[in-house]
Amino acid sequence: MSKTLTEIAQNLRDTNKKVQLIYAFNGTGKTRLSRVFKQLIAPKGDGDDPADEADAPELSRSRILYYNAFTEDLFYWDNDLERDAEPKLKIQPNSFTDWVLVNQGQDLNIITTFQRYTNDKLTPRFNAERKEKDKNDKTKEVITKAFSEVTFSMERGDETDTGNLKISKGEESNFIWSIFYTLLDQVISVLNVPEPTDRETNEFDQLEYVFVDDPVSSLDENHLIQLAVDLAQLIKSSESDIRFVITTHNPLFYNVLHNELNSDDGSYRKNQFRCYRMVQLDDGNFELMDQPNDSPFSYHLFLKAELEKAIESGQVSKYHFNFLRNILEKTSTFLGYKKWGDLLPKNDDGRTNPYEARIINISSHSKHAGEEVAELTEDDKRVLKFLVTEFNKTYHFQQTES
Repeated sequence: MSKTLTEIAQNLRDTNKKVQLIYAFNGTGKTRLSRVFKQLIAPKGDGDDPADEADAPELSRSRILYYNAFTEDLFYWDNDLERDAEPKLKIQPNSFTDWVLVNQGQDLNIITTFQRYTNDKLTPRFNAERKEKDKNDKTKEVITKAFSEVTFSMERGDETDTGNLKISKGEESNFIWSIFYTLLDQVISVLNVPEPTDRETNEFDQLEYVFVDDPVSSLDENHLIQLAVDLAQLIKSSESDIRFVITTHNPLFYNVLHNELNSDDGSYRKNQFRCYRMVQLDDGNFELMDQPNDSPFSYHLFLKAELEKAIESGQVSKYHFNFLRNILEKTSTFLGYKKWGDLLPKNDDGRTNPYEARIINISSHSKHAGEEVAELTEDDKRVLKFLVTEFNKTYHFQQTES
């Protein structure tokens, strides 16, 4: 059934489950859904930090705690371009990091979590408060607040390090997630104390929801599995009434979470868990479809079914070539081929048609949103249908029933 994001957010709010897990392709609207859901649960002015007026993902102490792409906007690089020597990751003033760093002093736990998902030698260091002279006004004193900057270095193992490094975007995302995860761990621990009067703080007594949107940027498979298991175990350790909504575009992350959350553990019961698939429809609205709880979906078969459905209806777009490439990549890995192109149909001379590989490459690497939905020529559609048919025939896949 076609729904707006607001209607889907209302559906999630009104479903009485401890955990709701949603799979959706990138660009479908997961981050927008997290913002709509937050606004539904805790409208601006309903207990949020004043800094939230700019849509910064502050810690909403009243009803919802959330992590999404906008969480990263709290962090930015000072690259020290003048001396090119001291790159620092700066933290904008916000209650999200203040509570876990300043109030709780959880920097060591953040560092440990970050290293678990990246490299145990890559070490973040938070700054202490310092005073210095303003560069433009030598008479003015500037105070840099503690826990407002982070530097990174690679430990060498001989009590020396590489000096300050600018880490990759993926490592930066993992660091920010590590802060959120540590905060969430603390919140759950606080709320697991049954009597509010016995808790170390009452700031989270009104917390109802945690919304997590895709925390898996640039993780390799082993660390991705570790993150999914850690998150699932943390959720299952929650004995309060907090409810969790998790969205992801990553099939492995989805499947690991599914398997972890679909089993009884302590006070947690698998009937508290529900999973969905969200798709965007041609009218711009969305559909939230139940996924069976008995097993996670097989991603490449789902892609193949979507691809065949599009070919059958004639509603083919450039992104469907990306579906085909994804299927070829997964199948080539499973069968032990070095390149996905080795699975393309062969001519009489045993060679693949370079045009077919080229059109898959070009169509699956479009950089602009307009290109993703651009109309294909009839010849492009013919090639796509031919490649899917040959793939099914050669590797003995059944045609999906309409």
